[in-house]
Amino acid sequence: MTADEIREQLKQVKYPGFSRDIVSFGIVREIEVDERRTQVRLFLATENEDVVRQIVEEVEAVLGRIEGLAPADIIVERPRPQQGPGEAARALGRGPSRIEGASRVLAVASAKGGVGKSTVASNLAVALARSGLRVGLLDADIYGPSVAAMFGVEPGGRVPADEEQGMIPVERHGVRLMSMGMFVREGQPLIWRGPMLGKALHQFIDDVAWGQLDYLLLDLPPGTGDVQMTVTMQWAIDGGIIVTTPQKVALADVSRGVRMFKEAGAPVVGVIENMSYHLCPGCGRRTDLFGHGGGRRIAEEEGIAFLGELPLVRSVRQGGDEGRPIVASDPNGEAAAAFARVAERLTLEVPVEEAGHA
Repeated sequence: MTADEIREQLKQVKYPGFSRDIVSFGIVREIEVDERRTQVRLFLATENEDVVRQIVEEVEAVLGRIEGLAPADIIVERPRPQQGPGEAARALGRGPSRIEGASRVLAVASAKGGVGKSTVASNLAVALARSGLRVGLLDADIYGPSVAAMFGVEPGGRVPADEEQGMIPVERHGVRLMSMGMFVREGQPLIWRGPMLGKALHQFIDDVAWGQLDYLLLDLPPGTGDVQMTVTMQWAIDGGIIVTTPQKVALADVSRGVRMFKEAGAPVVGVIENMSYHLCPGCGRRTDLFGHGGGRRIAEEEGIAFLGELPLVRSVRQGGDEGRPIVASDPNGEAAAAFARVAERLTLEVPVEEAGHA
């Protein structure tokens, strides 16, 4: 029995709560096998001991069913306490890998759809770029990409590529962009299974000539499924940003998003409350249509930063529909100012490393 054959057998072990197996998630790091012993080395960033125990037990069960296999030792490696995934990866020489050229990698997430996450990610990226920072935005929602449309990039076009460096990101409003929406025609469905999805993510992250970036924002799909776990476990994330709205039904999902990042050993930067209030375009009166202050309260309960409130205004929606983020089309407006405040707070919470300026 070879190491590759054992690795193939271990694909039977699913990560608890997900359809993907521990091999495709990159948890199985090394396998050594000879006549006297078998050693399997796992890297698990989760703080959930029940998850660790379940995976180890299932690995032991799979190995125990392999006829003639030498007694197995299972070694579980974990990030050291108080370490983020990037530091853990560097310390161990394995684990989540850094994205080349990016000083800081931030994942923008929402535990449910309909909270305006992609709108927030797009305008936040432009706000950071307008402050003089080098910014990239990756649309990691392979099935439902929207970033290309929000920046006015034509769908189904050709993306230039360099033989050595890979695909060249499209640049709009000072932000370097990559999205599946650039490759497929409008309305064309993507009917892909998990392995193809994972391959696309690898290409968009590792095979793109991002260049030197201060911040790379990853716009994750809504929910806490396979894509989110793949990204947070295979690439070192400097922080997760959770977008919510003031309604109770949305706030109830914030804790799930926080737990998702913690499961992967990724720190959570904080919460952004979108559609926090409505501003009347005529008189400027503020109205709390969906309640107010819920995002701040849930951030305090989770012990993470509250990054700010963003208004519900028609121009933000129109800007996204027309391919002109509001921060770029109306940089002096109230909505753009709100995004600028959130961007400034974000840079204080996750400052750029000097290495990013090399």
